[in-house]
Amino acid sequence: MENLAATGSARNFLPSFLLLACGTLVAALLCAAHRLGLFYQLMHKVDKASVRHGGENVAAVLKAHGVRFLFTLVGGHISPLLVASEKLGIRVVDTRHEVTAVFAADAVARLTGTVGVAAVTAGPGLTNTVTAMKNAQIAQSPVLLLGGAAGTLLQNRGALQAIDQISLFRPICKFCASVRRVRDIVPTLRAAMAAAQSGTPGPVFVELPIDVLYPYFMVQKEMVPAKSPKGLIGRVVSWYLENHLANLFAGAWEPQPEGPLPLDIPQASPQQVQRCVEILSRARRPLMVLGSQALLPPTPPDRLRAAVETLGVPCFLGGMARGLLGRNHPLHIRQNRSSALKKADVVILAGVVCDFRLSYGRVLSHSSKIITVNRNWKEMLLNSDIFWKPQEAVQGDVGSFVLKLVEGLQGQTWAPDWVEELQEADRQKEQTFREKAAMPVAQHLNPVQVLQLVEETLPDNSILVVDGGDFVGTAAHLVQPRGPLCWLDPGAFGTLGVGAGFALGAKLCHPDAEVWCLFGDGAFGYSLIEFDTFVRHKIPVMALVGNDAGWTQISREQVPCLGSNVACGLAYTDYHKAAMGLGAQGLLLSRDNEDQVVKVLRDAQQQCRDGHPVVVNILIGRTDFRDGSIAV
Repeated sequence: MENLAATGSARNFLPSFLLLACGTLVAALLCAAHRLGLFYQLMHKVDKASVRHGGENVAAVLKAHGVRFLFTLVGGHISPLLVASEKLGIRVVDTRHEVTAVFAADAVARLTGTVGVAAVTAGPGLTNTVTAMKNAQIAQSPVLLLGGAAGTLLQNRGALQAIDQISLFRPICKFCASVRRVRDIVPTLRAAMAAAQSGTPGPVFVELPIDVLYPYFMVQKEMVPAKSPKGLIGRVVSWYLENHLANLFAGAWEPQPEGPLPLDIPQASPQQVQRCVEILSRARRPLMVLGSQALLPPTPPDRLRAAVETLGVPCFLGGMARGLLGRNHPLHIRQNRSSALKKADVVILAGVVCDFRLSYGRVLSHSSKIITVNRNWKEMLLNSDIFWKPQEAVQGDVGSFVLKLVEGLQGQTWAPDWVEELQEADRQKEQTFREKAAMPVAQHLNPVQVLQLVEETLPDNSILVVDGGDFVGTAAHLVQPRGPLCWLDPGAFGTLGVGAGFALGAKLCHPDAEVWCLFGDGAFGYSLIEFDTFVRHKIPVMALVGNDAGWTQISREQVPCLGSNVACGLAYTDYHKAAMGLGAQGLLLSRDNEDQVVKVLRDAQQQCRDGHPVVVNILIGRTDFRDGSIAV
């Protein structure tokens, strides 16, 4: 009986096992067919006769998003998207270094509130952009970087310039994706551009392998053997390649929505706004510090300015918020920030981070009530567990919050003595600046005096681009942007080399503005070659180089602390002549013509108006103006 039962069980087990095995095999085959794209190919055709290419899809999405400029340094991996963009009316501007292309895209993003776009070739083309992309991340600029790549089948097989690019950019970018099929170009780019602008803005990266950008017939020629192979293995390989090719192009030209996706922008809740209204309404010495986030869309700069004026709270402006109130506005306090913050009883940190710029929060008084508003929760509370503590922390859009705050306060005003006290401190500090400008220097020109003359000469329609250490740090105290979105500096990363790219983007966005670039001589070394770019593309910008023959911001501390000027010395190089060699105009300011500073600046302006980029090489001496400033 036991043997009969065992035999019966075996007979019942065998069909069940065979059924399970067959089911597993079918499931595996279906899964393999899905992964190979066979089902998709049944429903979506491959147009083998089409001469269209994926670059056209890229250009269509950029055009639908209002992109006007595409910055690049050309490479064979990305040629189709450059050609297609030009055909759609997008201005393609090629630079002499990939980092400049990304800096230019960054400037466009900051000045227009849209996504700035750069495209570079694979491998070293992309690695050359890392610094600019990191700078965009820290400055919270929505930049889209399009990168070429080796073909989808050749990655990790030793192809030319093939590296793991996604891993390189993932720590830097909000969104990283590699497009594997032509039909995925449009949705991937739309998602990337939405991600760049949503929440806390930042850079995004989309990798475009070469075989998703070129036409079918060209990819087929490179991918599939011309002659039919012999032997089973050869035929299997040939079928796999042909199927891969078909999957690349299946459904490639079917219509898809190309326009912008909705953005996710955090907003302060009514309850949070009301609590902040109540805190501020009880203040006697309120103070506001506005940072770059305040100038982000959707709040237009003019509305934000009107709101700040209505609020009536004295304020410090930093980053892209510089110039928000124009020149010499009574509410704009420019000097003695640390002292003012210690005295204030309520401080509004509007898009400002308690990092090294605010001494990690140590400049804030423990007796002050702190309201902080920021799109980024982590940055908003940086160092709040150590040196400061907010009374109210609001995660939301800064500009929208300020508008709601003004509405909630309903025209409340504050006693004028607080603003007058801050203004008087400003006047005293500026008097010391005038005294320093009058002091003689050992050689060449006094940089403080030169920059004061720049301030007097700067026109109302100017955009200031600053790139440097000591000279630019001095200029930040002396030269005022004339309006909102008229000041471009690298941001908290302190990157040198942004100047040419920022100037390029600024002049293209605002062709009627005068773009004045203030360079230190060390920083200018990064940008000099791009005067070739300005000449070729007929982009007249004006560069003022504060030439003190050294990395002065570093030597200012290194020499007294360590007793050596090693690696800090440069030469009084003829930068104006180097620019002339690139086809630009060049002017020299030195002690020989120190009484003609304004005239030389006016001459440079006129040459720019005539369509020429200009370099003014200003030989300057050294002062104690920035003694004690930080370099690390």
